[in-house]
Amino acid sequence: MKRRQFLQLASLFAASGVVSVGTHGWVARSLAASPKSSRLIVIFLRGAADGLNIVVPYREEDYYTLRPTLAIPQPGETDGAIDLDGRFGLNPALASLMPLWEKRSLAFIHASGSPDSTRSHFDAQFDWESGTPGVKRTNDGWMNRTLAALPQGTLTQAVNIGNATTPHILAGPMSVANLAAVRNPETALAIDRPQIDAAFDRLYNGNDPLSRAYQEGEEARKILLDSLKSEMQEANGGAPRPEDGFVRDARRMAQLMVGDARTQLGFMALGGWDTHVNQNGRLTRGLTPLGEGLAALVDELGSAYDDTAIVVMSEFGRTVAENGNAGTDHGRGNVLWVLGGSIRGGRVLGTWPGLSESQRFEGRDLAITTDFRDAIATLLQRHLQVPAAKLASIFPDFRPNSTLDLCG
Repeated sequence: MKRRQFLQLASLFAASGVVSVGTHGWVARSLAASPKSSRLIVIFLRGAADGLNIVVPYREEDYYTLRPTLAIPQPGETDGAIDLDGRFGLNPALASLMPLWEKRSLAFIHASGSPDSTRSHFDAQFDWESGTPGVKRTNDGWMNRTLAALPQGTLTQAVNIGNATTPHILAGPMSVANLAAVRNPETALAIDRPQIDAAFDRLYNGNDPLSRAYQEGEEARKILLDSLKSEMQEANGGAPRPEDGFVRDARRMAQLMVGDARTQLGFMALGGWDTHVNQNGRLTRGLTPLGEGLAALVDELGSAYDDTAIVVMSEFGRTVAENGNAGTDHGRGNVLWVLGGSIRGGRVLGTWPGLSESQRFEGRDLAITTDFRDAIATLLQRHLQVPAAKLASIFPDFRPNSTLDLCG
């Protein structure tokens, strides 16, 4: 390693805060030159991102009927979806990804998901990370098992940027690195500042009607905020939101992929996608930095993007119909994103089931027609060159039954 490159890598680690050296720590098998390797980066949107408002089925009448206030307008209308293929449109907050679509290195797999029908964030995220839907005794994750299946004798490191602890998807006997994510303070109202809160409490501490109304309203607000915060924290699993520095973290991930560390597997988790209330504003605030971060990741990878596949996934979709709080509730089918130099993109893949009541799962949700493991297995075999014989160790008790035309 050249001195300049060593200092760059050392400064990156110092700024990032590499942690947890040991069983799940950073282990370099070799820093000798290794052959050209394919890379895989997985980005998990914790909280169940609404795929129907990400890749919009704008030809479906039921989409607009059941989402009178939340539906993304059709292409050509104000704030409308960006047309992809004459049937589906991209949320305008993701306009930064259109150059990748036009270059045919971005694809979407709609109506995808897990065969387990749970609507629990915790259980569904475990299913996606373990790779064994419905089986709760799986102690390791499919990315760790993939790491074990890659050729030994070359550098096959894995890194997680996010929590200080190893996420379940990377848990297992193979060693990985954990880097802390960039975080910004939580956005708060002025009244949430202790000094202002105390001043209002003193101002309205009497027994007059106005003071009592303030006191009761403030108590109810704090109870509501505590409840909402608790639910969202559970759904997020401690993951930062995209607006909390994802663009910078994405560039850090790319630097690890192209530097002398030669990282092959990367994982990042982003929270804030559990949109029961006021969905559209919150979704836009998340999608805009997500799209910009993915574009920055591709830019920073440079020529290494040709050998990189990036998967964006979420534990389940959301109800076709909006609820009474300008949001949506836990659903089933969702959209899986795949980017990369070898991806046969510019297409929305998978079998679209439709949104009429008879076509919906239990009459309320987008049905699942593609098991998420089919998409991942295709990438593992055709992109990472994992032998077919080793797929059974990565996804036990699963037999691929789809031939997605994902990789060139």
